Amino acid sequence: MQPETARRQFVKAAAAAIATAQFPILGANDRINVGIVGLGGRGGNHMNSYAALDSDVRIAGLCDVNQSARERAVALVRKLKGYDAKDYADMRAMFDSKDVDAVSMPLPNHWHALATIWACQAGKDVYIEKPACHNIFEGVQMVKAARKYNRMVQVGSQGRSQAHKMRAIQLLQEGAIGQVYHARGLCFRRRFSMGHSPDEPVPAGLDWDRFLGPAQWKPYSKNKFAYNWHWFWDTGNGDIGNQGAHEMDICCWGLGRTGWPVSVSSTGGKFVWKDDQETPNTQQSAFNFGDAQITFDVRNLPTPPEGLGGMREPDYVGNIFYGDTGFMTVDHAGFQVFKSTAGDVSGDAARGAGAGNREKYEKAMDEPPQEKRGDTTIPHIKNFLDAIRARDHKLLRADIEIGARSAAFCHLANMSYRVGRSLKMAQSTGRVLGDEEADALLTRNYREPYVVPDQV
Repeated sequence: MQPETARRQFVKAAAAAIATAQFPILGANDRINVGIVGLGGRGGNHMNSYAALDSDVRIAGLCDVNQSARERAVALVRKLKGYDAKDYADMRAMFDSKDVDAVSMPLPNHWHALATIWACQAGKDVYIEKPACHNIFEGVQMVKAARKYNRMVQVGSQGRSQAHKMRAIQLLQEGAIGQVYHARGLCFRRRFSMGHSPDEPVPAGLDWDRFLGPAQWKPYSKNKFAYNWHWFWDTGNGDIGNQGAHEMDICCWGLGRTGWPVSVSSTGGKFVWKDDQETPNTQQSAFNFGDAQITFDVRNLPTPPEGLGGMREPDYVGNIFYGDTGFMTVDHAGFQVFKSTAGDVSGDAARGAGAGNREKYEKAMDEPPQEKRGDTTIPHIKNFLDAIRARDHKLLRADIEIGARSAAFCHLANMSYRVGRSLKMAQSTGRVLGDEEADALLTRNYREPYVVPDQV
């Protein structure tokens, strides 16, 4: 064998060995070892969901910046599965472990991008909770990282794996209500004032520096930690980026537009409450595509049922789609289709209808969900695991490219709200036109060393 030929074969063999070591090939029956990063309330849901998929996955690691959260999680996995999962204080140590194939990360929003990029660089597949990112720049970088390192990155928009919602969107695409011109998202989620909490010493066992991560340094207070981080701009995105991220994703999915809006406007405020919260408790947003629109309502104060049929309860979260022959409501309790019974109304007939011959609607479909309400995460995780085995991101129902775009609509609304004016958009690129103040909100000032990189 010639020296050059031998050298080439050695290089190929070495490259193959490295690829196999970093990106293990899993058989159809191999268990996937998953590490869970972020062990708060949603972390408990992840642990229970993975535990239910016993033949597919093993919970191999648990990570949180809070020691007491790690201890509770270890105890829960021991109770659920009868074994001890290794605990980590630093997610990077978990990402470096060869005992972990994939990571599932119900983290605060401001950590989504950097944690995902680090995990992709370490050769781990990623399930990241919604919204995909804390700002629009981060979503772009997450997509780049997923593609560069050939990682499966699933966003926790589990509605995309719910059978009745998949069926509803299919019917929309098949013309069940004609041409869809308006998608409306409703996040009527009753919440209460958080009050005021003073700055105080960091509790024992909590790494406050790591919790803040990419966010700017601020003293610890109870309201900035645990669930309430959602209501501060440094760490969260308000309810449009929390509960509303699910309904925004359904809006984008059902409307079926792959471009960007012509303009975005968002108004509202934090009314009634006198507390530490920075984000609005009432917000109305509109996304104009020229020939169609998305509107989105967030309300954390008392709200009555609205509309017909699908508005089943005052504390309502769901979607309404409007077409030229009817409308559809979609929520956790199923979907309903209402069809016009008036036929084509035009000319003199239209004027007559305006004079009193009103169009009527009848309920054409009413389909309940197939899954129990508490099991909605499990099929989405199962889809993630299936894509890992197939090594095909196109199998993911909420691939990072889909999730980042849906999250971007939440961010655009918040950008308009924060600058106090409508935004004009370049439909081809999604860039804000002629507004430097809004354009600056596409990213953030990162705190060293927790910087989302320009080059992933």
